[in-house]
Formats: sequence, structure tokens, C-alpha cells
Amino acid sequence: MATGLTPEDMMLIRRTVIFGGLAPDTLDQLLSDSTVATCDRGEMLFLQGDPAAAFFVVLEGWVKVYRMTSAGEEAVVGIFTRGQNFAEAAAFTQGKYPASGEAVPEARLLKVSARRLFQRISQSPEIGLSMLASTSLHLQMLVRQIEQLKAHTGAQRVAEFLVSLAPVRSGACAVALPFDKALLAGKLGIKPESLSRAFNRLKSCGVRIERDMAVIADVACLAEFMEQERAEGMKPVAGKSGNG
Repeated sequence: MATGLTPEDMMLIRRTVIFGGLAPDTLDQLLSDSTVATCDRGEMLFLQGDPAAAFFVVLEGWVKVYRMTSAGEEAVVGIFTRGQNFAEAAAFTQGKYPASGEAVPEARLLKVSARRLFQRISQSPEIGLSMLASTSLHLQMLVRQIEQLKAHTGAQRVAEFLVSLAPVRSGACAVALPFDKALLAGKLGIKPESLSRAFNRLKSCGVRIERDMAVIADVACLAEFMEQERAEGMKPVAGKSGNG
């Protein structure tokens, strides 16, 4: 087991997609030379184009994975938190990181060596199957993100995000926004000013923002708003025939 892992960490690791299906002895062997890293806010884990020397599991905190566009802007690919793994596809193919990774804010991570990974796979092929399952899950997540960017309005994306955080499906609740508004806008694929407009639109559903908290008067009303936005988006544009 990696030095620095607590019993609570191991419980978390055993519930992850990438490690959950492994036998205890196989998992112990895989993690025997892994390391636990504590990262400061804004610390870079790897840069786009670097050799993929490791993959990671978030034990505490948040990590932003992003690409830089030709215009010099950040395009957020994913935001990962406690119990989630990332960069395993690049490590599995022994390629280069297709994006950069940054801790936001502080984070504590399990770092698994890519070089040792292949040695372990040759001894325990089930590790390779777990890697494929995790990569498939991340591909599904990216497909959903593309769907949201193509078909959902900014307000709808914000509403979906808030509903996903809500601990109830109806009635009032308050949820903590897990990161600042600039990062939230990047995650949802909208400009920060568009995020402010989206929050204003959601006031009609009883949503108000108080510092780093979103207070929701009725989660069911917010979910209904999402469906109304989806229905509006599916209506044909006036003056266009159904045959395009």
C-alpha cells in the first residue's frame, strides 16, 4: 500500500470505478509503489503534451483538467473530486497528456506510476479491464458534455448542475457551490457574464445566490424549468420546413 494512505483512503479507493473490481491482493500490489501527493492551490500536476507518467485518484479537494485554445483561453475538459480518477487513458496508452491538470483549491491525490502499471497488468490482466471500464465511463461523460454544449441553453446547464447537487428532488434546500464562479462557468462551457445572466433567469424558479451557496426554493420547480427549456429548444425555427 502506498505510504500516506489512511484506512479511509483505502475504503474510498476500493469504491472507485478503476479499482473497485480488483481483488484486495491485486490492488495492494498495484498501489505498492504509488505515492500520495499534497498539492497547493493552483499547483500544476502535468502540462498538455507532457509524457503521461502517471494517473491520479482524488482523495481530497478538486482538480481541473483543461486545454488551451488557439485564442489562449482555457477550455475545461473535466473537474474531478474526491473518489474520482483521471488521466488513466493517457497513462494506459503510454502517450502524452492531452490536457493540463491543476489543483483547485488544495488537493490530496494518489499518484499511480504508468511505468509500473504495465508491469502489473502483465501479472494481473483484470487491471487492464478496469482501466478500459474507467476510460469508457469518461468517454460517456464527454459525450454528455458535448450534448449539453450543443443542445442546452446556459440557464438549462446551470439548472441541471444545481439539481445534480441538490440532496432532495422536491422542496427547498441550499447547496454549496463547490468552486468559484469562473471555474463553474468553464465547467459548463459558458462565459462568466453568461453565468450571471443564467442565475438571473433562475430567480423565477426561486433560486438565489448567497456568496458560495445556492438557495433553491423548490428543486422540483427547477427541474420543471429544465424540461421547459428543453421543449423550447426542440421547437422548429419559424420559416424553416421540417425537411431542413
